Amino acid sequence: MKKINGETILRKLGEAIMLDEERFQPLRSRSVFEMLVATILSQNTSDKNTARTIRRLRETIGITPQSISNAGLLELKSAIRSSGLYNVKARVLKKLARIVIKNYGGNFEKVLEKPLDEARRELMSLPGVGPKTADVILLFAGGKKTFPIDTHVFRVSRRLGLIGLKDSYEDARGKLMKTFPPESYLKAHLLLIEHGRKTCGARRPLCSGCVLLEYCSFGQEFLKRKTRKP
Repeated sequence: MKKINGETILRKLGEAIMLDEERFQPLRSRSVFEMLVATILSQNTSDKNTARTIRRLRETIGITPQSISNAGLLELKSAIRSSGLYNVKARVLKKLARIVIKNYGGNFEKVLEKPLDEARRELMSLPGVGPKTADVILLFAGGKKTFPIDTHVFRVSRRLGLIGLKDSYEDARGKLMKTFPPESYLKAHLLLIEHGRKTCGARRPLCSGCVLLEYCSFGQEFLKRKTRKP
């Protein structure tokens, strides 16, 4: 079995997956608060539902700490209903908005000016914000050197042997940050997600067409099992 490194993954997946180069740059067009709201709304739902919900929230209430804090709870629930778990998410968004107003004067951009570890702790102290959400904000909005891990990144990384089956989020994050060059964290994150969506699926992985098959013991075993079936 050939060993694989971060540069090989970036090259192989980069050749196979065509992504807009603009996606490899930090996203500074939206406020940190809006990105927090979007990541909270995206939890346990599809990208399509998230996009629809954000659009409706922007049109009916607005996505600022002030507008969400001033909105009625029932009005907010109605605006985000399509995101799923809207009762819980509405309460989380209200708490988040009030904290940002009280502690940051409504301007949460300041958190990105702090060192990575300090900014990460502050984000994770907020309601509805776990390590993955914090890392998404820091990487995408602030260009910080961190590595968010979603279900696709976990699955692909485990199958390639980059992380262990029982590794925690923090363990996996640390290993992936050592695997890939720091300047490529955003690109690696996006490529692993796309690979997990299009090729390395949870139930029906398309191993025979995978550009990383020669490095993947999981994929080779999967194909062997398929050929043994009568």
